[in-house]
Amino acid sequence: GHRMDVLEEKEEEEQKEELKALEISDQLQDTEMKMSVEQVCPPSDVSDFNWSSINISQLPSSYKTNSLKEKKLLRIADHFFQQYIHLCPDRKPLFLHPVNECGVEKFVSTTVRPTLLPYAELYHWDGCASFVSDYLTMEPLQSPITLPSSLYSPTTILKYRRGNCFDFSMLLCSMLIGAGYDAYCVHGYATHEMCTVDETLKHCPLLRKPQKKPKETMKKSNKYRVKPPPDLQSKFEFQLEAKAEETEGAEKNKEKEVDKELEEPKCDPLYGLRVHAWVLVLSGKKEVPETFFINPFTGDSHATTDEHFLGIESVWNHRNYWVNMQNCWNGCKDLTFDLGDAVRWEVMLSGSNTPLQLLSDAEEEKELSDRELDDMVSDSNDGSHEGNMSFDMPPSWVAPIQISPREFESRCSEGRKVILYKKAKLEKWAPYLNGNGLVKRLTIYADLCCTEVVEVREWFKNREDMLHMRKVNKQTKLTTDYFNPGHLLCLKAHTYTSLEPETEYTMEFYNEARVDGLQKRVETPNEMTEYFVGRDDFLHVRYMQFGKRQKKIHLVGTRTDINSQPIVQIKECFHRNPEKPADEDVAERIFLITEDMIQLTYHLKDKYITASKKDFFKPAEGDRKGNEMVMSPEMCIVYQAGSSEKEEKLLHLYKLLQKLTVEEKQLKQQIQQSEAEVLNILKVRENEETNVKLSVSIYNTERNEKRRQQYEAMKNTREDELRGSEEQDLDYLAPFLIQISHREKMTKRQALRIRDGCLIDFKHRLINKANIIQARLEKAVKLLQEKDEWFQKNQNRLSAEEEADFLTRRSETTFHIQILATRLQREKQAAPQKYLALEEKLRNDPRLAEHLSHA
Repeated sequence: GHRMDVLEEKEEEEQKEELKALEISDQLQDTEMKMSVEQVCPPSDVSDFNWSSINISQLPSSYKTNSLKEKKLLRIADHFFQQYIHLCPDRKPLFLHPVNECGVEKFVSTTVRPTLLPYAELYHWDGCASFVSDYLTMEPLQSPITLPSSLYSPTTILKYRRGNCFDFSMLLCSMLIGAGYDAYCVHGYATHEMCTVDETLKHCPLLRKPQKKPKETMKKSNKYRVKPPPDLQSKFEFQLEAKAEETEGAEKNKEKEVDKELEEPKCDPLYGLRVHAWVLVLSGKKEVPETFFINPFTGDSHATTDEHFLGIESVWNHRNYWVNMQNCWNGCKDLTFDLGDAVRWEVMLSGSNTPLQLLSDAEEEKELSDRELDDMVSDSNDGSHEGNMSFDMPPSWVAPIQISPREFESRCSEGRKVILYKKAKLEKWAPYLNGNGLVKRLTIYADLCCTEVVEVREWFKNREDMLHMRKVNKQTKLTTDYFNPGHLLCLKAHTYTSLEPETEYTMEFYNEARVDGLQKRVETPNEMTEYFVGRDDFLHVRYMQFGKRQKKIHLVGTRTDINSQPIVQIKECFHRNPEKPADEDVAERIFLITEDMIQLTYHLKDKYITASKKDFFKPAEGDRKGNEMVMSPEMCIVYQAGSSEKEEKLLHLYKLLQKLTVEEKQLKQQIQQSEAEVLNILKVRENEETNVKLSVSIYNTERNEKRRQQYEAMKNTREDELRGSEEQDLDYLAPFLIQISHREKMTKRQALRIRDGCLIDFKHRLINKANIIQARLEKAVKLLQEKDEWFQKNQNRLSAEEEADFLTRRSETTFHIQILATRLQREKQAAPQKYLALEEKLRNDPRLAEHLSHA
């Protein structure tokens, strides 16, 4: 009786568990129906397109039928699937042979078409991934937790530029395998954000900073270490500050809580059930150091331990198909991707793990016919135990994947693509779509609602002014333009608030392209600082300070720059010159213009903490005798670091002061040139922004239509000129007319002599031409005779190959003789007609006719 009670209790518990399982399955079915209804309604840009209306009449025959090898592969796949269901009844169905666009079942491995496209960007995985994500428009699966019923070819997907995650993955995998990567398509499960391309909770990749590894510093105890100074901070003040920070922190925490509510992803009822497809790239080939995933919707790479990937059912490439036999309770974090491990990955086409080994357990199902079983046995017996089966994967049924240069260039669907990230928005355009060359724009916001703009970054392409990036800080109103090498004014970067003169700005230059080595120039309304690199005089900084502008003075005969800002101070800093002693090598010199003073500071000598200095006081103009100054000891204060063994002579100081005075004038001129250069740069930049010009490659025949038309027109005119020049008759009289100095006063006798001389010369030319052809003909005939004589003598000794070679050469010589004979005959026939034609022309030539008419 006790045993019966226990059995009844067990039965009741089992019934309860079955009821719970049924309730859970019903709930899942309800949520699936709801979600499928939601997912069937695609975005507005996708809803206008209908896949059932595509034209399949022009597709190749491989799209509409299966070859014998493909049919055998489908039978093998069905056997494999039946064994899989028998051994793993709780697993979801595999994605093996969906129908294509023509309604024909095709195995997924044969849908992969490895292709290497002729674009340098597509030789690397990141270029392929970004192209696929930009070129195609995402379509959600009809049901988020079930496999699609069809899988179209990559060529059709490229033609209509849209597809689901499986379409994206198949195209990307085909391109990666063609580029040399060990890539596989993956059927698995992912989070809601990844399946629906919801990146609003993810930081923009352009804003991610590389993580710096902290340096590990070993702290060594030292009893002789200097003790730290005592803490003299007031504790009472510290308490007051802490209280104020607490109140501020409470307010900030409230704001953070609101942000966290927006940031936290909503609870997903289908977590772990959402079907997704992506690409797996194994390490090894193409120097890939670590195995990683690629999300085809975004083109981003992810580690295999990424928590957004929740499980894998199977992977495949163009050669084989593998089923994952590892536990995915912890997502993909614990998975190993050694596809040769038969325990973790069940392979479909393999000698060691053939479906036949599993058939013995499934014999009771009686689902396999004896005929199909015999086919499988014959297929498996042909291969060795360790190697692959004799049955190889059939070639892909997909037509070659082709992308034209125009399609590759205008990769964004409809020319524009918008991606929303966390506190950022990224926009992409096709090249040449915008008149200013804009191809990408990143807008950074201060809040999650994306209402307050903090910064805007723009990227440009194909601009003649070499501008490639612009940053606009909306808070500081600062704009920074970045230029590629090749700008007319050697600009590298330009930071400004406006392009008006005498405003704050910073200009960076490519110093290698400048003669003066200027690297950067910073200017405020009253100051200007220039930084140099690689100068022979070791100058690296020049600082200028300006005074207030004087009132405008209009004087006759004065220069226009009389109203320029007066220079108050010029300061120059120099690097150490190793060829000079330290106390003779100037480190810093200051020209105090308004105070008529010059200060020199020299570099430090070894083991010295003070530097030598010289201060010069220039005499006033009234104290000078003419243009020359009078030097006195009071005009120079000298400090020599260390013991001054002998004082510097007054003559040396006088010459140094004269030299510095000359250099001061030169510096003033250089500063005026710098100011003029700044005005020119601002003017040029304003011009470039108002009239943006885009450069077009000479190889871009589609966009270079105007240049192509110009080239064709020029080519046609040249051909016309050449034709005209050929049609024009040669002036036979020119060499004979040169002999007479006064052509107007030509006599009848001279005219007759010129005409007869021209005719005789032309006759000789015709005879010489015929003689040359006659000589070549006789030489060729003689050579043929010699060859025939040689052949008759040596005919018995020659092999078949040598005889055939001789006959070939003899036929060539005979053909050459025929050509020469034809030319000689034509020349002899045409010579009298040419002579008579020239005689007629000379008779009607106006230069001779008026002289010969007086006869």
